[in-house]
Amino acid sequence: MSTRRRYAAAMIGAALLLLPLAGCGGGGQSDSGEGFTVGLLLPSRAVPRWEHSDRPLIEAGVKKLCPACTVEYANAENDVTRQRQQMVSMVTKGAKVLILDAADTRALRSSIQEARRAGVPVVAYDRLAEGPVTGYVGFDGHEVGRLQGEALLDALGQRAGDAEVVMVNGDPTSPNAALYREGARSVLAGEVTIARSYNTLDWSAQNAHANMSAAIAALGPDRIDGVLAANDAIASGVISSLKSAGVTDLPPVTGQDADLDAVRRIVEGEQYMTVYKSFNEEASAVAAMAVAVGRGDDPRDSATTTVDSPTTKNIPSVLLTPAAVTAEDIEPVLVEGGVYTAAQICTPRLRAACDRLGLTP
Repeated sequence: MSTRRRYAAAMIGAALLLLPLAGCGGGGQSDSGEGFTVGLLLPSRAVPRWEHSDRPLIEAGVKKLCPACTVEYANAENDVTRQRQQMVSMVTKGAKVLILDAADTRALRSSIQEARRAGVPVVAYDRLAEGPVTGYVGFDGHEVGRLQGEALLDALGQRAGDAEVVMVNGDPTSPNAALYREGARSVLAGEVTIARSYNTLDWSAQNAHANMSAAIAALGPDRIDGVLAANDAIASGVISSLKSAGVTDLPPVTGQDADLDAVRRIVEGEQYMTVYKSFNEEASAVAAMAVAVGRGDDPRDSATTTVDSPTTKNIPSVLLTPAAVTAEDIEPVLVEGGVYTAAQICTPRLRAACDRLGLTP
């Protein structure tokens, strides 16, 4: 272990010795009204959902279950070193449990081990981090990719047999990206030709734009019949690249996360679909697990299943079910589900398109 790591581990251990023994720890004290600190670590601002949805929903969920608890928040800005430092800081300042969406699920393994040695459990959120995590809350990633692949085949229809598809996948450091890719390929294999496949660092629209530009240069814009884009940020980069290449009749493009801008692109006909993952359900589930673990309860009481990571077996987990959203699904899934109002979706520029879909503010 390096001198820096020894120092960090020592600091974490020393901080734990200073923590008060009271608090919401222990099943018999769960209703005592005493609070503790929940550390919330999210990976980036590149994907809008983290700041706009996950953070406020998790904070509200923790407060609802433990009014005396506080949430300390940090965003890694896609910087693994920064997230390591944030974890050390939270533990040394007395966080009793951490909710971690890892910027790099493999690179954070040692930090999770150090937190565990310091007596601070880590609940993995949305991405299953390696190392001794206490629990995990997320979505079925293979199902997300399967929904994207099925939607793309539906959009291609009878043209699918002769279609050439470009896959613009997520960040290769994310285990979710591999699950999405595998799920999509399980549907597309043998049905279409996957002409090109790219990984997109940081899930960024800019990198997706560069990947799609490379595909257009290699294949020509007229040979691209569909694009399997792993999420909505990637979809935005794909679409902007196609437009920059002069493509006016856009091929079907998938997405994920139901970002508001993506929903508007679906209304406008630029993006074919997205995958909606109920942030409210996910945030509520992780808040419940984190509060329970912070009180000393067994995480298995909050779990519905178990999953395995490359390092840890039988992790108590909550796996939620995603939903595909095309234009006709916007009202029943997103508007009636309370995700967005029609007024939020239907900007003045989109009013005519919204009227055709029955989305009237």
